[in-house]
Amino acid sequence: MKIIRVKDSVEGGRVAFELLKEKLAAGAQTLGLATGSTPIEFYKQIVASDLDLSGLRSINLDEYVGLSADNDQSYHHFMHQNLFHAKPFKESFLPNGLAEDLDAETKRYDALLEQYPVGLQILGIGNNGHIGFNEPGTPFEAKTQVVDLAEDTIKANARFFDDESEVPRQAISMGISSILAAKSIILMAYGAAKADAIAGMVNGQPTTDLPASSLQNHPEVYVIVDDAAASKLD
Repeated sequence: MKIIRVKDSVEGGRVAFELLKEKLAAGAQTLGLATGSTPIEFYKQIVASDLDLSGLRSINLDEYVGLSADNDQSYHHFMHQNLFHAKPFKESFLPNGLAEDLDAETKRYDALLEQYPVGLQILGIGNNGHIGFNEPGTPFEAKTQVVDLAEDTIKANARFFDDESEVPRQAISMGISSILAAKSIILMAYGAAKADAIAGMVNGQPTTDLPASSLQNHPEVYVIVDDAAASKLD
């Protein structure tokens, strides 16, 4: 892992954007994208640039089960609002949270990932060390799956909803092995609430108790952190 310390999320977004341009120049054709507050500054850098993504594909990490694509809390909506409206891709794939057969939907997504290998994967990290929606206890060999969200994940995401009761309890998520299949990975983390997870990811032994620690098994991971998130690193 290469640890890159930055002043704040704005600088982190700029650093991630420069890495993106490097990977595109090296031939990346499919981007693995994330949602949540962490990558927003990164997406702002892309939107403000003259970068043309129309020849590329994107594949998102996850989507809530039970939310339609036009629901303003869905990750389809998030991606349109923060990136796709200004920088459309050739094709953009997200899980279908309303799929009648969720098992078939996970298999469809695995087939997409095999057809379009991810050249660069963007990640955040949960306070409990989850990546995507792979909660503690997820096997490292897991592929796309329907996951039950941990209570602390539900509470963390409640800020985006009018009431915690509205937060979906399940999501479709790329599995850990799906994430590790990417050629390169950028993980961003900001704030003291992420310090324990970052320390465990970097310094601890790989363990399913902290899903992000699986990234130690990947050959090219860039970890962009501010001082608060890095405060418990050796």
